[in-house]
Amino acid sequence: MMKCYDCVEAGKDVEATAVCIVCGKGLCMDHSKEVKLQVSVGKPPEVKRLHKGLPHFMCNYCFDNTMEDSFD
Repeated sequence: MMKCYDCVEAGKDVEATAVCIVCGKGLCMDHSKEVKLQVSVGKPPEVKRLHKGLPHFMCNYCFDNTMEDSFD
């Protein structure tokens, strides 16, 4: 099984439950952030946004260095 990269660096043995969509690190729940990405379907001019975004996960490092305040 994949281990959480950040936990392994800290000397812990914790299973990964997600993968960062930016850097690909395996992550546990404590070291990941869920980001809802908006999804649009259709072709212009009839484009519709889905009510719920798709869940994606990012490590804390990538989240802090790539996301703007408006996306929190």
